[in-house]
Amino acid sequence: MQRLPGLDLLRAWAIVWVMLFHSYIVGGLGERFAWLSSYGWMGVDLFFVLSGYLIGYQLLAPLVRGEPLAWRDFYRRRAFRILPAFITVLAIYVAWPSAREAPGLQPAWQFLTFTLNLLIDYQHNPAFSHAWSLCVEEHFYLLFPWIAFWMTRRPSIGRTLAMGVAVVAFGMGVRSYVWLHDMAPARNQPGPAFGLHFVEGIYYPTWARLDGLLAGVLLAALRVGRPAWWSHWQVRRGMLFGASGGLFALAWWLFRDRLGFWPSVVGYPLLSLSLALWVMLASGLHARWKVPGANWLARISYSLYLSHKLALHAVATQLVQPWQMHGFAAFSLYAVGVLAVGAALYYAVEQPFLRWRERIDQRQSVPVAPAAMAS
Repeated sequence: MQRLPGLDLLRAWAIVWVMLFHSYIVGGLGERFAWLSSYGWMGVDLFFVLSGYLIGYQLLAPLVRGEPLAWRDFYRRRAFRILPAFITVLAIYVAWPSAREAPGLQPAWQFLTFTLNLLIDYQHNPAFSHAWSLCVEEHFYLLFPWIAFWMTRRPSIGRTLAMGVAVVAFGMGVRSYVWLHDMAPARNQPGPAFGLHFVEGIYYPTWARLDGLLAGVLLAALRVGRPAWWSHWQVRRGMLFGASGGLFALAWWLFRDRLGFWPSVVGYPLLSLSLALWVMLASGLHARWKVPGANWLARISYSLYLSHKLALHAVATQLVQPWQMHGFAAFSLYAVGVLAVGAALYYAVEQPFLRWRERIDQRQSVPVAPAAMAS
């Protein structure tokens, strides 16, 4: 299977950053590293951009060549990729309450129908809440093949840009309404209402979190529909690096007050644009840019994402707390535990189903674009 070292590096960084962010469930990394872990939620947005780009390219490239929409193959491949590891982790959450990082868990049917991010009671049921991003992805998988088919029937830059502007404007409108209608009245009141409105109304719902996926899809559309433009910017890597770094620094600065009005409304499209430029830059990196271990982390990143809170909780309750460990020793145990559990889930569950998927692909001669191999 062909891998792209630049995208693997971004995927590895994204999963490490997310896990650092979620270290709050075991007390965090300490004050010295709080600045790093507090921005780790951006790793999810990077995953969204990567997913939009990889899936977008996988679907748009054959459609632009005039091939029919292979929707059955697409949904089958997604099912083999997503469901086995997800159902395994969900079964652990349901069957062993003591393994959860928090006692409360939403009903299993909400996870299985991928409606968790729309229905969650975060105050009482935060366990396995990070599955919200998988719900957003699943909604994207469900709808985008048909949007891609519609986009390529009569390709039009104007129509594509109009759709992108409409999606961004809709998300900004939803987030501004939630902030002004729900969050602003609760800002100066005691209790968790302010933060809960943010999580349940702005951060989790699919309709408010499409910026990253859209940025990735538009990047794929640029590569497929305007290859000359793509090549033009690929050879101007210095300009890409400067633009992506500048926009990312601006987004970082804006999100100093993550729950504020302007970050909530305009921060996500700004962040997604900067990350899309990083993806464009990384997609052209050659094999010499490989970082040891990044390929492996990228391969097991999905299993790590699903299982890392279980691993953090297990290490905390079984080792760190009984042995009263702190500092580097505790951090090392957490790192080893998270990697061990994630790797076990990948090799025992995810990889066998991926190999099964490959055998079916070979029998059916299903072509897969190189840029989408990792998905």
